[in-house]
Amino acid sequence: MSSLISSLKMIMGNAGLGSAGLNNTGASGSNLILDGNSISRSMSSSPGVQSAKLANTGPAALEGTVAINKINDFLSAGKETSFITYSEGQAGGKPSGRILFTIDRKTVPDLLAFLSAEASDYLTALMAPAILDEEISKTDYLSMVSSLYGQGIADEIKNSSIKATIDFPGPITSISGGTSDKNRADFEIPVLDLLVLEKPMSWEVVW
Repeated sequence: MSSLISSLKMIMGNAGLGSAGLNNTGASGSNLILDGNSISRSMSSSPGVQSAKLANTGPAALEGTVAINKINDFLSAGKETSFITYSEGQAGGKPSGRILFTIDRKTVPDLLAFLSAEASDYLTALMAPAILDEEISKTDYLSMVSSLYGQGIADEIKNSSIKATIDFPGPITSISGGTSDKNRADFEIPVLDLLVLEKPMSWEVVW
């Protein structure tokens, strides 16, 4: 589960994986605020994750895809958590179920428990209001980042998103917060929304 959020949250850049050396903007690994290579390695080792490919497009921005092809293995790898509600069964002899991801101020601590140490460190470096439990607007947060890291970093965070692909046991019948094709769900989540959490965020899939 740490994978989805490390990806979803991670929660933290235009979700995608890449090399640890030079990123697409020419920034060296030592200058990275978010390290796509490190986050990718952490997520790729999680049960149920088929692949995690995140590449730096800037010091604080990632781009790529996290693919989860065995949702049951992915979920069973973690403990009970308040930010994921999951149920499954049979309908007409076929697999059926529902999963709901909810990220708000109350569930953030559980989300953090699933993140790798690297991801937590990156979020702390970015002073994510959702992690520090600070109530500020996205505009004020970007202004703070700009004053500390420069306008380029603030712009990267503003324009970044997390992409995740999840394969479910049966054909998807409804989805909120994403798109679907047969058994596959695709999500693209703005990183800024996750970092600031001005309002709760949720994603649901039924199959």
